[in-house]
Amino acid sequence: MRRKAGLVLLALAVFFAALSPLLRWYAFPRLAKIPANQYQDMVLEAKDATLLDYGTMKARKVPEVTIVQTLKGNVEESEKIEKTAGRDVVVWDGLSYVVGPDGKMVSKIPERYIFDAHTQEPVHATGEMVDGDPVKRQGIEFKWPFLTEKRDYEYFDAQARVTAPIHYKGTQNFRGVDVYYFEQTIPWTKVRFPKTMPVEGITPESVAKTGTTRWYTTVRKFWVEPLTGAPVYGEEIHKEELRGGTLLGGREKVTAFAGHVKMREDYIDSTVALVKSNRTLVLLMTSYLPWGFLALALVLLSLSLYLEARGRRPGDPRPTKDAEPEPVNA
Repeated sequence: MRRKAGLVLLALAVFFAALSPLLRWYAFPRLAKIPANQYQDMVLEAKDATLLDYGTMKARKVPEVTIVQTLKGNVEESEKIEKTAGRDVVVWDGLSYVVGPDGKMVSKIPERYIFDAHTQEPVHATGEMVDGDPVKRQGIEFKWPFLTEKRDYEYFDAQARVTAPIHYKGTQNFRGVDVYYFEQTIPWTKVRFPKTMPVEGITPESVAKTGTTRWYTTVRKFWVEPLTGAPVYGEEIHKEELRGGTLLGGREKVTAFAGHVKMREDYIDSTVALVKSNRTLVLLMTSYLPWGFLALALVLLSLSLYLEARGRRPGDPRPTKDAEPEPVNA
């Protein structure tokens, strides 16, 4: 009976020992993915910013500029692309909507980002665009891969339509969460005018006829939780200028926007709480369960060996009858 129990325990020990690496290295990369129907929004603010008044074509100080960013998963489009891509795909329809202190629209730029649900690598398909212009992204955008590494990544800049390194700058603690800090600098670059301009009747084509061009630079900062690859906080030191042409009335350049853009406080709290929750799920599959199964396998193996050893121990000797004396012959 002990031997049968020992064999059962040994079989269970082998099972859990094999399940430990399978869960970490086989199941996790296939199960961890971004849901196709995910929706998220974010509000950022630039306090004491500089903004161009298109009525006078002069830059002025304003108390606040608000940027609302939304990302909405397009399930129908992702299912269409998956049929030809042969892998799980997420399609995010994004919108960056900038509002001045008077509540009026400054700019709005839509974009469609298509990427692998597991690795966050871009997937090139029809519909990939920024502000209606087809693009072919290289590198990540919005989110880092699961199990982010301490290294530089290629990050796509939607304004300049270019990919540039975003550099790992070290590990920090942000509101109780250990994060990796990344920073990217986009130097002054000539960029396109948004298709939707803040003044009715003015279009990118009409501005182009004046010879005036738009230039942009930014320092982009992200604090990324490495297990989930999700940013818990972000900032940008953002500047835009209009240069040359008759639109400026002979001036060389004028500031269109300048400000230190930061996440609004209430969105920081909700983002940190969400990332902490998702972090626990990732830890469950990458650490808690694999190491727990391995420890359980060692315990079961020890019990199996113990029962086997007891089964082989010799039993107590049976008592023997007293030997009768032999008869004595005379």
